[in-house]
Amino acid sequence: MADIQPIAGQQIWQWRNAAIQAALAADVPPGEVDWLLKEVAGLDSLALRLQSFRDKSIQLTLPLEELEALWQRRLHERLPVQYITGFTHWRQFKIIVSPAVLIPRPETESLIDLAVAASVESKNNLQLGHWADLGTGSGAIAISLADAFKQATIHAVDFSQQALFIAAANARNCGFAERIHFYQGSWWEPLQSYKGQFSGMVSNPPYIPTNTVSTLQPEVVNHEPHLALDGGADGLNCIRHLIATSLDYLRPGGIWLIEMMAGQAPAVQELLVQGGYCNIQIHADLAGIERFAVAYRR
Repeated sequence: MADIQPIAGQQIWQWRNAAIQAALAADVPPGEVDWLLKEVAGLDSLALRLQSFRDKSIQLTLPLEELEALWQRRLHERLPVQYITGFTHWRQFKIIVSPAVLIPRPETESLIDLAVAASVESKNNLQLGHWADLGTGSGAIAISLADAFKQATIHAVDFSQQALFIAAANARNCGFAERIHFYQGSWWEPLQSYKGQFSGMVSNPPYIPTNTVSTLQPEVVNHEPHLALDGGADGLNCIRHLIATSLDYLRPGGIWLIEMMAGQAPAVQELLVQGGYCNIQIHADLAGIERFAVAYRR
């Protein structure tokens, strides 16, 4: 930033107006312009609303020409705005993201609230011991578990080494490097020495049916990792595997908790019943979509 000269707020104002018009023309949410300016120019909502920055000198984190080039990629290549800035906000944390990891969605934050609620309801001291975040991606879930369960050790697994590099950086930045352990591998495989010891498992696995992936928004299908999206022919391949394998790793009364796609709840519930889980619950997200399944090992 030291080499980037401050620029006149009037230039930012002109760029903002042009960017909003371009967003409207390209069917991109115009609110993303202000989201971007908050991050690269340090402006807040009030300053943007009142346009009080016009008479000030503004320090950007990148040259205005580079910001414009990235915004053009947002418009024409549908590059997600989070990949433009290199991070997103997740609960109270600022999380590094890149095309190597799925961008954490606000609705996924409910996984943490459900994990906390389930552990409180249990009489098995599930806030302690070991917790697993399987398919950790950016590490957002693992970080929030470490924040919520301050006496637990979090084990985060991902198949992608690139994703683990980002997740470890996020854990360091958020102050949880000592309490989150990262493993490269497939689901439970790197954690075999911990069988029967986990208080809980949380996962946001790939759950999009293969033939649906290509129909998703271009921001998703063209930029986010398909490894984190494609759940097989019916979208349930990874969920089936987690149901089949998790009982060996959970302690008695341990929590099994996942995110799923709209419409998958009946199938997931039936798989959990057949798998021998108990106290199975389906929870909706804020939009009323049945999005989360919670179950327990007997």
